[in-house]
Amino acid sequence: MKLDPVIGAITKIAVAATPQVTRQEVVIKIFKSLNFDLRQPPKDFESVYNYALVEYAVLEDGKTRPVSILKLFRDNEIKDKFWKAFTSDNQASFIDAVLHFVDSRDVGDEIIKELNLAAISDIKLFIRPYIEAFYQEFINVTRRTMTPAEVLQFKEVSQVGKNISNLSPIPPEFESLIKEKIRNFCGRKFVFEAFDEFLSRPNGYFTVIGDAGMGKSAIAAKYVQQNQAICYFNVLQQKNNRPELFLKSIRQQLINRYQLSNAEDDDLSALLVKVSQQLKSGERLVIVVDALDEVDQEPGAENILHLPKTLPEKVYFFLTRRRYEPSKKRLYTEGVREVELDLTASQYNEVNRHDIEEYIRFFLDDDVDYRAGLLKWIQDRNINRKTFVEQVAAKSENNFMYLRYVLPGIARGDYDDLNLKQLPDGLQQYYQTHWLRMKMDSAPNKLMVIILFILVEIGTPIPCEMIADIAQEDEYEVQQILNKWVEYLKQQPIDEDTCYSIYHASFLDFLKSKPILDTKRQLYKEVNQRIVDYWERENQEDDEN
Repeated sequence: MKLDPVIGAITKIAVAATPQVTRQEVVIKIFKSLNFDLRQPPKDFESVYNYALVEYAVLEDGKTRPVSILKLFRDNEIKDKFWKAFTSDNQASFIDAVLHFVDSRDVGDEIIKELNLAAISDIKLFIRPYIEAFYQEFINVTRRTMTPAEVLQFKEVSQVGKNISNLSPIPPEFESLIKEKIRNFCGRKFVFEAFDEFLSRPNGYFTVIGDAGMGKSAIAAKYVQQNQAICYFNVLQQKNNRPELFLKSIRQQLINRYQLSNAEDDDLSALLVKVSQQLKSGERLVIVVDALDEVDQEPGAENILHLPKTLPEKVYFFLTRRRYEPSKKRLYTEGVREVELDLTASQYNEVNRHDIEEYIRFFLDDDVDYRAGLLKWIQDRNINRKTFVEQVAAKSENNFMYLRYVLPGIARGDYDDLNLKQLPDGLQQYYQTHWLRMKMDSAPNKLMVIILFILVEIGTPIPCEMIADIAQEDEYEVQQILNKWVEYLKQQPIDEDTCYSIYHASFLDFLKSKPILDTKRQLYKEVNQRIVDYWERENQEDDEN
């Protein structure tokens, strides 16, 4: 029997069912309309597939799963891929085939509309449970076709069923995070191309470095979503940033993915060796680890998260972290290739700006929540679209997190013009985490306050020597604090000096609002006078020379 009549019967009967009708009653009615045997499913693949589709389609309340999903499974190409995957005991290949199919056909648009997704990229994450559920239902129906003797003969099928829960490569605890991070994802092609080139090496650590808000976590999430990579996302606020939690998660993912035996107590190095021995020609193991800067680990000689000093061949780590002071790198290797891609490097200024503008245009053209509000705001103020994109991009200073909160604020009418003075609530909260990590919340020492006063008041890049002179403190002590704050400061060479400034103008605005930096404080007045005195001394020396 062809699948079109099956889909037709499912939708017609299930939709017409009243709330009082049970799921079983709906299923029986569909089976009868299709002349299916109610007691035992037939044995041939075509019939089992159709039978399983009915069981799969009808939910507990008698309603059906999304019609666009059912139409997906009726396609002959999908059915053929399913049969090949089932007979070769390779469930993951079926998932990959469906995801590729959806990505290349119009059916993706139907699924987006019915599941109310934001973009085609979301499908790959949210369609996976539907695929796994159908695979499980097919196994359930297959069991019912067997005689007792056949059950004994083919008992491996039950083992397949036990493993279905492990099909999804993305741990459940990271699914919502990944969904949020890849929403409206744009650009970063140069990062993925650099990593693809890196994979030509035998093994290694590839690290993406950047300021807060530059999209490092989004890049990691996008790679995981596109490649079903083993992953771990450190999140300070969720307190999942300990080495033992990282190892537990990665170990379980590797055991599930590669069916490792006797590995429950293995350390990471042993696990990687076992996996590398299973990899076929052309296969690689990539492990994505996000936000090394948020890891909570005691000081010591060990690598961060106890990452191995050596790696087996065909094993790669894709890491992300904020800029760090060199002594805090904590990644020591022996004979392993290391590459760092610094998003803040001048060579990436142009592509960063391009990606930022693409992100803004995505909001204007495709974002279902804010597109209308943004276009109305632009129209009401008679602003040219190109001007809007360029000016908002300039305000962002290549910071996606800034745009994530400001663009919705514009759409809601929170701003009168493109000066964008007011910080949205979400950005306030985001910067508050910076404040806490700078250890400014609990009785900071006087020197920390003075240094921050100087950076905020001057507002332009200045060298450590100048800060120490104004603060009237030892330069070494000042440098130690600047090193601790490295991820929140912008460093740039000027006249052979390393100069420091607050990393983003909006964070500077946030700092100015803090009571501890109130300009009315006596300490502030003293520091401000020191700044005046410093400039007078400098001008006097220039005149004498």
